[in-house]
Amino acid sequence: MFEIVVHMSRKRGKYHHKCYPFLWSIALIGIFVAIMSINIAIASLRYPQPQAILCLGGDHQREKLAAKLASQNKDLLIWVSSGSNDQITGQIFHNAGLSSERFFLNNQATDTVTNFTTLVPEFKQHHIKHLYLITSDFHMPRARAIAMIVLGSQGIVVTPMEVRTRGDRQEPKVKILRDTARSIFWFFSGYAGPDIKREKSNNFNN
Repeated sequence: MFEIVVHMSRKRGKYHHKCYPFLWSIALIGIFVAIMSINIAIASLRYPQPQAILCLGGDHQREKLAAKLASQNKDLLIWVSSGSNDQITGQIFHNAGLSSERFFLNNQATDTVTNFTTLVPEFKQHHIKHLYLITSDFHMPRARAIAMIVLGSQGIVVTPMEVRTRGDRQEPKVKILRDTARSIFWFFSGYAGPDIKREKSNNFNN
């Protein structure tokens, strides 16, 4: 009888031991979510109005919306992350009457996650706590999920501004889940996945 009890205790101990990594993971994620939520809440209260614009590259209609928004608010700076053509983008902003000192073309990103992670240092340097986030309507759910984690964890909140597209195009949910996981991994490791282009963000005239 004693041997049976000992055997069962050992099995139970092994079971609990195997559960520890899972429980620690859940605890870390819980702590992360709590910190992120507090940071977002504080940023929303202290900075109710956006201080800058983050425009995700891929469609010049997004840059036109950014230019229109910035022309209506003289205090807004613009960051374009990996736009399709710097010359065309710069011309769009110049046509809207924006000086070169007001916009930055950053070509480090290779995908949507690195659209955000590569710019975190610059937003911190400029003390940005609230951004307009501009991208296409079908792309916004994934962009917002990433922004909530990458920017939210740094105390930066976003206000989404969608560019309407034709049709009923939607991104697969697996992409949102994949990039959400990558964003969480970036928070804990500082690594976003694919290599980024090692270029500095500059004004159009630099």
